[in-house]
Parts: sequence; structure tokens; C-alpha cells
Amino acid sequence: MKLIIQIPCLNESETLAIALADLPRVVDGFDIVEWLIIDDGSTDNTAEVARAHGVHHVVRHPVNRGLAEAFMTGIDACLRLGADVIVNTDADNQYSGADIGNLTPPILSGEADIVIGARPIDQTEHFSWIKKKLQRLGSWAVRMASGTDVADAPSGFRAISREAAMRLNVFNAYTYTLETIIQAGRSNMRIASVPVRTNADLRPSRLVKSISSYVKRSLGTILRVFIIYRPLAFFAWIGGAVFALGLVAGFRFLYFYAIGSGEGHVQSVIFSALCIISGLLLGMMGMVGDLIATNRKLLERIDLRLQHLEHRDDHPRR
Repeated sequence: MKLIIQIPCLNESETLAIALADLPRVVDGFDIVEWLIIDDGSTDNTAEVARAHGVHHVVRHPVNRGLAEAFMTGIDACLRLGADVIVNTDADNQYSGADIGNLTPPILSGEADIVIGARPIDQTEHFSWIKKKLQRLGSWAVRMASGTDVADAPSGFRAISREAAMRLNVFNAYTYTLETIIQAGRSNMRIASVPVRTNADLRPSRLVKSISSYVKRSLGTILRVFIIYRPLAFFAWIGGAVFALGLVAGFRFLYFYAIGSGEGHVQSVIFSALCIISGLLLGMMGMVGDLIATNRKLLERIDLRLQHLEHRDDHPRR
């Protein structure tokens, strides 16, 4: 069994050595443990630091493509290198490397496809009060959208089985953390959470440049992915509400018309017609979206089979 620990990096030469020193060389249940660095277009000597500290594999983007794409580049590279389990962690040493041994057992035992490390949010000193509350709120929103019971959705410290890694796709360039959970939950992958420890803050977060920007982009990601995977439910709820509003306006006009005051409420007829037509159009959008989502599922199955064929011959299963 092979475990590959991957770390997406962007100009991490000052902190990478500390993070690497915390990573294990041996993990229970695995015959081979290797490290992989994804250099996302760094302009410093991140790649050189990685090689100097014994990293087995370095994959480099010629330009910065964003955290989400760096994550997926690492996943693809790990699959090509024959990883049975992939662990993703951060280059700023946020997570305790010793806890990798707690992430992998649910996958090795077949209980989970993805295991996410749940940080002690309330006990993390360098998190502000509002950031703690937003982390809780964000995790709740992802749980609702994904149908899972993930405790810490924004956590990037996670273990992924080979099969689950082949099924993951990321559509946005901002972050992979929220999108992959919603996708996994809606694709009936099993997700588990385990408590993990965190280390002292070495540098400010590059993902959360401002609270307002992070909230806006995270909510946009959650909404977009939910529409991708549940378009009929999304448009049916909105369309139903608009249609019902149109019916209420229409019955209001009929009431006034019945008592002889219809001439003064013609605008209710116009408003009712607009709402009913809009509601029907939204419902049709939901049905079209559902057909597209069905086609996407078929394409995902084809992609999974192609990946099995691609990776089977070069790296036979152990």
C-alpha cells in the first residue's frame, strides 16, 4: 500500500521546511510513504527547498493557476504515481503532521472514501471571533448543501481513497475544500471527520484576504456547486415560490373584481401574469438543468472508467 502526502505551494520557501519536518516518513498500514509538492508558479525557490528536504516528487505549474487547480494537479500526479491513499495538507504547517495517522484508518478499513480533519476552531487562538463564527456557519451551509455531516468544511487536511480521487472534479479556481465536499456528498461518497490538532500560525492566510471577500466567494461556490448537482430542486423551489406569489396576486384581483372594484386593480393582473410566467420558466430551467446533470453523471462514469484503464497497467493494485 502506498500513501502520498501532497502539498500545494505558492512562494512557501520560508515555511515549507518547517511543514516538511513535521511530516511522517512512516504511517501505519502503508508499505510506502512519499511526499509530493505542487509548485503553483512560485517566484521564489520553493521547489529547491522541497528537493533539499527530501521531497520525492515535485510538480510545477509555469504560472500561478490557483489553489483549486494545484490541488487537482496533485491528485492527478498521485494517481499516476500509484497512490492507494492521498493525504492533502498545507505548506504553512497549520496542521499537525502526526495526525495523518488518524486520517487514514477509516479509509484503510473501508469505512470512508474521504476523511476530513476537524480543527479545534473554538480553541484556535489566531482565529478571530468573527472568523470562528463564519467557519461554523460555512460548515453548516456545506452540510445542508452536501447532505453530509462534515464538522469542518474549510479544512484542507484530508485523506482521499484512490477511487474517490478518480471521481473528484473541481470547477472553480478559488478553493477545492467546499466544492469537493458537496460533490462527494451528492455523489454518495462516504465522508468522515476526525479531530486533528493545529500548530501555531506562521503567516496570514492567503486564501482569506478579507472576511467579506471570503464570505462572498465561499457562498458563491456553495450556491454554484449546489445548482450543478441539484438544479431541479433549486429552480423548483424558487419557481414554485414565484408561481405561488402570482396566484395570490391573481386571486386578489378576482376578489376585487367579484365585489365590483376590479378596474382599480388591473396592475394585480399584470403582476400575477409576470409571476406565473416567471415561475413556469424557472421550472423549465430546472428540468433542463436536471437533464444536463444526468448527462454530467454519465460523463463522470465514463471518465472514471477511463481513469481505471489509464492507471491500471502502469501501477497495478497491491
